[in-house]
Amino acid sequence: MRKYLLSAVAAGAVLAGAGSAFADEAAAKKWIDQEFQPSVLTKDEQLAEMQWFIQASEPFDGMEINVLSEGIPTHSYESEVLAKAFEEITGIKVNHQILGEGEVVQAVQTQMQTGRNLYDAYVNDSDLIGTHSRLQLAYNLTDWMGGDGKGVTNPGLDLEDFMGTQFTTGPDGDLYQLPDQQFANLYWFRKDWFDREDLKTAFKDKYGYDLGVPVNWSAYEDIAEFFSKDVKEVDGVTIYGHMDYGKRAPDLGWRMTDAWLSMAGAGDKGEPNGIPVDEWGIRMEAGTCNPVGASVSRGGAANGPAAVYAIRKWDEWLRNYAPPGAASFDFYQSLPALSQGNVAQQIFWYTAFTADMVKPKSEGNNTVDDEGTPLWRMAPSPHGPYWEEGQKVGYQDVGSWTILKSTPEDRAKAAWLYAQFVVSKTVDTKKSHVGLTFIRDSTVNHESFTERAPKLGGLVEFYRSPDRVAWSPTGINVPDYPKLAQIWWQQIGDVNSGAFTPQEAMDRLAEEMDIVMGRMQQADERANVYGGCGPRLNEPQDPQVWLSKPGAPKAKLDNEKPEGKTVNYDELVARWGQ
Repeated sequence: MRKYLLSAVAAGAVLAGAGSAFADEAAAKKWIDQEFQPSVLTKDEQLAEMQWFIQASEPFDGMEINVLSEGIPTHSYESEVLAKAFEEITGIKVNHQILGEGEVVQAVQTQMQTGRNLYDAYVNDSDLIGTHSRLQLAYNLTDWMGGDGKGVTNPGLDLEDFMGTQFTTGPDGDLYQLPDQQFANLYWFRKDWFDREDLKTAFKDKYGYDLGVPVNWSAYEDIAEFFSKDVKEVDGVTIYGHMDYGKRAPDLGWRMTDAWLSMAGAGDKGEPNGIPVDEWGIRMEAGTCNPVGASVSRGGAANGPAAVYAIRKWDEWLRNYAPPGAASFDFYQSLPALSQGNVAQQIFWYTAFTADMVKPKSEGNNTVDDEGTPLWRMAPSPHGPYWEEGQKVGYQDVGSWTILKSTPEDRAKAAWLYAQFVVSKTVDTKKSHVGLTFIRDSTVNHESFTERAPKLGGLVEFYRSPDRVAWSPTGINVPDYPKLAQIWWQQIGDVNSGAFTPQEAMDRLAEEMDIVMGRMQQADERANVYGGCGPRLNEPQDPQVWLSKPGAPKAKLDNEKPEGKTVNYDELVARWGQ
């Protein structure tokens, strides 16, 4: 596996005679000793990998490049620490800018539309894989690594070691994005409260089954009601049974496109996304690359009974069981708010914020004990009544390096070197300890994470388990993510405001998606904008025609609240360990 590595002696001989190279090597040694520990590589192997970067970067010495990513702990570490290390080691200065996710998507879209080189590389969610593979405005990394970019592609990149490349691969089998950070959307709960005998007894007396990790949404709702309406207070603090967010902003749209409809059961079976109907409710028949519609009348499921049920439950739970003010929170306010210690559970929790939840009590985190051990745990997400075995059960974000073709080749090469540096085996283990967003199997299985696992609330166990493959990003059914994603938050915001019912909002959403996809179809048919893989919408029919067929869209259930079902957390983790 490590045969790619130059020995320190051989690499030193190659660079002998270049005074600046010795200075770069000294910088590499300093960073390896002082910052890049632990690592899956030995220090000699790390140095050899850094010597490759030094040599490959020589043509770009003194260049200044610009990259963009969203604001999570992993990217803050890259921006504040790794960019500086890269400059000292390679001579390439990186301005690593941090903006909100909506602004990142907007920048990507603007650069694609105008052809202006706003940034030399982006950490752009793999949710755009359907967009990049169709529009062909991003570098095809498979072609790049074997062609123009071969001389700046790390021989030790080891793509097979990455967890998420299946999500960054297009229908053509080529890689368009390189994973930089990865995190799942899981269930979060206060295990210390769930383990209290008095609360376990009271819950079972009221609901007839054990208090535990909810397997279905019925149990989640019962638990939310129990802590909000019955328990009400723990250690003198008013508590709530649920946390979420509802601010009318772009991230409210991602709140729903990030598999919420699929968790309810709106889509079809299939991995990594439903086939033929995905978690957005968009139908694309197997073996094709042309979406045919989002509305039930066209065979989609975005406004079907399961989708409407999903939106209704989000709205009900937010109103009935979340802390006051949660409806006005956005993504970045809601998730760290758990550290206040007044919430029993959250059905939709991104593990990207694990780093915030393991901070010590001295930093205001009330969800750890005096030794810093979490009082909470993470577990698989519960699913709704329309869900069937074989469907995806949650969302996994794979923020990935993406280089657009509008970036000049020399700048693209320098940016590609930086991208590979921050995901290299030399750096990745330490970066993962800081940000807790795993991308490499070798890292998550490193002994340092075996030692740290008890302090991470189930994160390591989840990422070492086979269950992780059931969580996936947005897939290839979505033909143009930036154009379609912006529709969601406005319609969902109308539910939160009370302007429209869930059914009315989803009807409007599905219709707007079909209108936008209709424009894409015209552009594709006229000018091959989407490479022949743009939408080809079905003609509308009576929705009952589709609802009466097997699979999605699914007809309304007579009972949308079956009996609650839970599982013991310790038994669940034991199963992961097997």
